[in-house]
Amino acid sequence: MKIPNFHQVLAPVAACAAALLLVVSPLAYADESQEVVKLYRQGNLPQALQRADAYLASKPKDAQMRFQKGLILTEQNKIPDAIRIFSSLAADHPNLPEPYNNLAVLYASQGQYEKAKDALEQAIRTHPSYSTAHENLGDIYAKMASQAYDKALQLDKSNAAAQTKLALIKDLFTDGSKGVRIAAAKSASTPPARIPEKVAERAAQKPAPEKPAVIEKPAAETSTAPAAPEEIIKAVNDWAKAWSSRDIAGYLGFYANDFQTPGGVPRAAWEKNRQERIEKPKSIQVSIANPKVTITDATHARVTFKQSYHSDTLKNHTVKTLVLVKTGGKWVIQQEQVGQ
Repeated sequence: MKIPNFHQVLAPVAACAAALLLVVSPLAYADESQEVVKLYRQGNLPQALQRADAYLASKPKDAQMRFQKGLILTEQNKIPDAIRIFSSLAADHPNLPEPYNNLAVLYASQGQYEKAKDALEQAIRTHPSYSTAHENLGDIYAKMASQAYDKALQLDKSNAAAQTKLALIKDLFTDGSKGVRIAAAKSASTPPARIPEKVAERAAQKPAPEKPAVIEKPAAETSTAPAAPEEIIKAVNDWAKAWSSRDIAGYLGFYANDFQTPGGVPRAAWEKNRQERIEKPKSIQVSIANPKVTITDATHARVTFKQSYHSDTLKNHTVKTLVLVKTGGKWVIQQEQVGQ
């Protein structure tokens, strides 16, 4: 399943719901939120949790920081505590789908599929266009079906139909699918996640947006012609090339206007942070390998790949997923998730 991230299931809070944005002082929250997100990304979860708790001591109702705390607790595998956080957020902000989505991810990780199903159905009731919840619900149904077929085989090992159906479902979750995704930390309104054995991978994601992203397709792009995987992979390679050449304008130009910023920080603050991190090293080399493209429709796609980052000060390798939308004839990034 998918859980919202800081960056993405805890896969990379980018866009908070407008209601949430009114809860905090933008500048004060942005500074502290960025610090918590930074510590989270560095893997310094204890300190990230300490900073989040300190902030919440004076602003206990701050929805975004509570959401981020829920992500930290999920990453620390403190499932009961994370469930309490997202349950309280859902109670205080019943119109936001992300807390329900993340609750579903947590329930699924414990095999509580009925509770996961109920939480996802609630998320969909609040926002029928929330695609993450629909996808996760499909995974939940598949997992529940798997259990039913497995039970049928226990009762009748010669049931060939059940054997075939069970094999098909197992294939669904071993072909690269990450399972239920957790929603990220944009607002308390953007948790993603998919299900089965790979729930933990999704839970490692980071943040999401103010409201579920609903892309309005330009009139010129209403064509139903299928998107070309090669075109999408080229866009990702060009993004990596702009990053490697430290072309700030070119790099930022690959991000959609409704990009779900990590931690839900303001777009301007996120761009400033990215500029500083790209300008600081003397050299950067970013390369991608084994890209896998999933095309949703003519203007929406998802690409998962292995990313290698080398600079004069840092080297790392990670799995990254980009959710792209085609706007004005160009593929741009709407979500960026790490560890997906």
